[in-house]
Amino acid sequence: MFEHVVLIKVKEEFTPDRQEEAVKKSLAFKEQIPGIVSLSAGINVLKGTEHGQGFALAIRVTFEDEQACRDYNVHPAHLSFLQELKPFIEDILVADYPF
Repeated sequence: MFEHVVLIKVKEEFTPDRQEEAVKKSLAFKEQIPGIVSLSAGINVLKGTEHGQGFALAIRVTFEDEQACRDYNVHPAHLSFLQELKPFIEDILVADYPF
């Protein structure tokens, strides 16, 4: 198994409605992209605290293996999602690891 964790800090103009839509689109990856074992995504309810450090969105994807994660990174659904979000991203943190 291979884990992919993403934290996204968005610009102010990325409204709560847009954040909800981004969460829905990322959750759809499970049906669109092969190799995903489980996926969760959500809006960080503590983003305004020291604990949340301003990161508004979180996505966690568990893949069958590292290659499935690599395939996900270049999948058209994922690339389209990134292009759509790109103008609104202030910062992004990604961690990938086997377990």
